[in-house]
Amino acid sequence: MQAADIVQWLKQNPEFFDEFADDLAQIYVPHNHGGHAVSLAERQLLTLRDRNRQLEGRLSELLQFGVENDQISDKLHQLTVDLMKAADLRGILGTLEYHLKERFNVPCMALRLWLPADGHQLMEFSPVGEAIHTLASNLVSPYCGPYVTDEVLDWFEIGAGELKSFAQFALKTGERPFGILVLASQDSERFYPDMGTLYLQRLSELVSAAIRRVIPDHESA
Repeated sequence: MQAADIVQWLKQNPEFFDEFADDLAQIYVPHNHGGHAVSLAERQLLTLRDRNRQLEGRLSELLQFGVENDQISDKLHQLTVDLMKAADLRGILGTLEYHLKERFNVPCMALRLWLPADGHQLMEFSPVGEAIHTLASNLVSPYCGPYVTDEVLDWFEIGAGELKSFAQFALKTGERPFGILVLASQDSERFYPDMGTLYLQRLSELVSAAIRRVIPDHESA
């Protein structure tokens, strides 16, 4: 008989524990955190305590995640309000940069647009290579990780070797992207491949809508 068979039989015959309670009380097993022996009842109590501690730890983690999500939601809301107040593209870009650096603690950002400049003398309208257009088209969801192209690295004033992690997402309000936003950090764990991207996706949609509001009619290149 295998151990699993014994466990299954005990589950099907719970009256066994009542019928042989005295005999079970005489059985001692090794302590799960030490060398001395304890009764089956005490061992079960210790096991339940361990499980309780594990559940408390998990609950604490969930509560912490909830607090962090609330904080992020509040920051995103404040960014939304300020973007709505911005009257033009320059105001939108300044607002975005301020919030990313001061509220989200993202030290570096770069943005490129392939829209009609309409007289704007902004580096965000600097021409980009075909590879960037292809990259934006392929970014169906935000990318987080340690890699960007050399062209993207050139957009940052900080030394390329100092930037360790990146978040990249396309800017679009329809199917075709009209720009790309890249966030960068010296911290290799700031944007990592397995991180959740829900809020980054919302940020992408928010920035896209804000830009489209001040440049409503365009033809993507």
